[in-house]
Amino acid sequence: MSHSRLMYVLLFVAVLALIDWYVFQAVRQWSQAVPSTFRKSMVMAAATLTVGSLISILLLFLTSASQTTLLRNFLFVIILTNVLSKLLMAIFLFMADLVRLGKWGISQFSGTKPQTTPAIASEVMEQAPTISRSDFLVKAALVAGAIPVVGVTYGILSGAHDYRVRRVKLALKNLPKSFHGLRIAQLSDIHSGSFFNKTAVKGGVEMLLREKPDVIFFTGDLVNNEASEVKDYIDIFNKIKAPLGVYSILGNHDYGDYKNWGSTQAKHQNLEDLKKAHQRLGWDLLLDEHRTLKQGNDEIAIIGNQNWGTKFAKYGSLDKAYQGTQDFPVKLLLSHDPTHWDAQVRPNFPDIDVMFAGHTHGAQFGVEVGDFRWSPVKYVYKQWADLHQEKTPQGKVQYLYVNRGFGYIGFPGRVGILPEITIFELESAS
Repeated sequence: MSHSRLMYVLLFVAVLALIDWYVFQAVRQWSQAVPSTFRKSMVMAAATLTVGSLISILLLFLTSASQTTLLRNFLFVIILTNVLSKLLMAIFLFMADLVRLGKWGISQFSGTKPQTTPAIASEVMEQAPTISRSDFLVKAALVAGAIPVVGVTYGILSGAHDYRVRRVKLALKNLPKSFHGLRIAQLSDIHSGSFFNKTAVKGGVEMLLREKPDVIFFTGDLVNNEASEVKDYIDIFNKIKAPLGVYSILGNHDYGDYKNWGSTQAKHQNLEDLKKAHQRLGWDLLLDEHRTLKQGNDEIAIIGNQNWGTKFAKYGSLDKAYQGTQDFPVKLLLSHDPTHWDAQVRPNFPDIDVMFAGHTHGAQFGVEVGDFRWSPVKYVYKQWADLHQEKTPQGKVQYLYVNRGFGYIGFPGRVGILPEITIFELESAS
């Protein structure tokens, strides 16, 4: 470990220890007024988070980045949960201390304690239990501190593999009659290196197959960094079949850009191994090229672009992938990053009917109630989930669909934004 890196780690641990000490002292002081069993539980919970976080920091720097991603993800989660929990508690506790400080200051200047309750009201209040503002804030701190713990636990145990089928109808101008009613399934962002429940993943694939799609699209990020991550899941994902084929593309994580490789050759070989993994799965990997989808005498085009976005490396060439599709009545584009749509697809390729993307994961955290959608990722990506549409100058509607992803990365779970299998049905626009 470099000297500068060690200093950052020590500074982080020192700040974390200061916050922990502040919270721990407040919890211990307040808990004197509660039953001993509950008091011990609160103190034990706070101490467990602290010890678990410190052990996780130590293990992170004893394990190399080349070791299991899953282990490192869980260690990060323990640290992050402790930090969020203690920070939320510290905010409320600091507010409670400010209230106490304010009361003390008033009493010092006035020489008497301020009367906060009118005489008439006090007769009523004597008959009901009361709570001071500072006590309320302390109790609020305990509740706030529990929220990250409960949320993270639920997100890992339940949300990570709570697959949801979303159904979307796409009305396309010039759609040949034989393609009316065609069912397309989309998967995205599998991130096989993050999985920890093979049985649950298999259940998600079976859920997809029960939909009996005519064709399947996979829109990138099969792995986190290394092609070897998918090895244990080949026997699950190779069950994904459809009468008209399975077509796939690469996402930003598939190129190995987020790992320190021993050599350029090693990184290149990893990408070649990943391409072979797509072959082993039986998926037709499109590398800036197109395929023809046939139904009877009718044809439409499937265009597959390598990763291209405004925030990450640009590998793809849509000009190259588009060549030869000019005369097709309908063009369906697979492109991993949704920023590609506004940056290049809409202004330069108005005859591309639909772009299928993923990438954002919906941040794996947010709120979805009815038609209401919110996730912090919306402040980074204009289109971060669901169907979007814009009209071209010629009056034609272009669509973008952003899939929330099948897997997860970093945090091994999901809270509010659940893993997605999308089923599209094509129909002719009136």
